[in-house]
Amino acid sequence: MNRLLVRGATILTMEGPDAIIDTGEILIEDGWITHVGLPGSASGSFDMDEIIEADGQVVMPGFINCHTHASMTLLRGYADDLPLMTWLAEKIWPFEAKMTGEDIYWGAMLACLEMIKSGTTCFGDMYDSMHDVARAVEQTGMRAMLSRGMIGITPNADKALLDAEELAKNWNGKADGRITVMLGPHAPYTCPPEYLDKVMNLAAKHKLGINIHVAETLSEVADIKKQYGKTPVKHLDHLGLFKFPVLAAHCVHLDEEEMGILAQKAMGIAYNPQSNMKLASGIAPVARLIELGATVGIGTDGTASNNNLDMLEELRAGSYLQKVSTMNSEVLPAYRSLQMATIDGALCMGLGDRVGLIKEGMRGDLILLDTQEPHMCPQHNLVANIAYAANSSDVRTVIIDGKIVMQDRVVLTIDEDRVMYEVRERAARLAGE
Repeated sequence: MNRLLVRGATILTMEGPDAIIDTGEILIEDGWITHVGLPGSASGSFDMDEIIEADGQVVMPGFINCHTHASMTLLRGYADDLPLMTWLAEKIWPFEAKMTGEDIYWGAMLACLEMIKSGTTCFGDMYDSMHDVARAVEQTGMRAMLSRGMIGITPNADKALLDAEELAKNWNGKADGRITVMLGPHAPYTCPPEYLDKVMNLAAKHKLGINIHVAETLSEVADIKKQYGKTPVKHLDHLGLFKFPVLAAHCVHLDEEEMGILAQKAMGIAYNPQSNMKLASGIAPVARLIELGATVGIGTDGTASNNNLDMLEELRAGSYLQKVSTMNSEVLPAYRSLQMATIDGALCMGLGDRVGLIKEGMRGDLILLDTQEPHMCPQHNLVANIAYAANSSDVRTVIIDGKIVMQDRVVLTIDEDRVMYEVRERAARLAGE
């Protein structure tokens, strides 16, 4: 049995706004949190394989990025300041068509490196060649929900379905349980009803959830209404998609009825505030969705439309955007924003029974943040300081599944120089430089 003790830190458990232990300790045994309490309260506290002395730090659940396209790190800064459909059709898709599986692997390695260094321990991903992304997840020690992206109007639509089935067979539950799989039909405007029927048949066959972009732009809403006589959410509901666990990404343009459908029927909604701002897609009505009872997590989207994977930056921007869009400063307060970036993100991906909280019986996915920095002083309110003042560079140590993957800002599972060299070389080739 491997036993890891984290002691001396302030523990932000995320079990409630007041569930904070000023100075405490956490015992992790074989990847499971088996004790959370006051100093010296863990049984056999002198018989540990490793002890992290964390005085002056805060320990909290790792961030959960519930929507991204990891290998798009290769496209960071490649096609900025364009409308979504121009960006996709004229820049992104032609670039991606030249990418090999090895390109996708190294792009995913860079994404994992960036996420670990900014405190993300788990991410939800949709892309092509997902077995190469799975390799990166397995090697880096991260946790991930992976979806093979499928576009039903292309010549390889049926092959994408086969790829998705193979991904589920080969990787669901693998990497010591750190990898889970969902199906990833891209969006209702790229996946006609007959194709979504095939996706749902596959979901039923393998008992899988569905990860899909929904109502991201006004043009999408108009196109779906023109083609099917319904708005995107109502169209998907009519097709029966919400009979399955659905993670709906973006959900920017919704009417009240659609928000009710999502609140009642969707497993979760991935809020991507900075990508939606950058592509001028709009502002998702997150405050209202939460009022209606929806589970909303936070995603960065890919680095071609953000342009980073920094969840602290994302949750802060998401909070401020909801406040100004509703003209209500009480909307999406600090604790709720952190909740969306941790346990709510886990719930969105069907992982809420494993990660997102620091409590006995959960997996040991934790991050330690340094609070001894000028921007974290004074500390009138710990939660507000993390949500509104902390930087990703404050993350000192990252533990995933009970294993230390970053210690004192050094990532132990990745050759950082090799990854950045590979990505630079590959990105230059793909861009034709």
